[in-house]
Amino acid sequence: MNFQRKRIPLEDGDYYLTPEGYRCFTEQYHLKRGYCCESGCRHCPYGYNKKTNSQD
Repeated sequence: MNFQRKRIPLEDGDYYLTPEGYRCFTEQYHLKRGYCCESGCRHCPYGYNKKTNSQD
């Protein structure tokens, strides 16, 4: 997929750090970004299912 990449400034509540030290983006951030990247994100508000490769 070819998405327009725009820089979105991070704010409080856009992500948290996992116990392993990774940045995990929240639903708030995904909604602000405005599209599904189809990567199977943990907090995807768009209903994408990586196993079926479809949005519910």
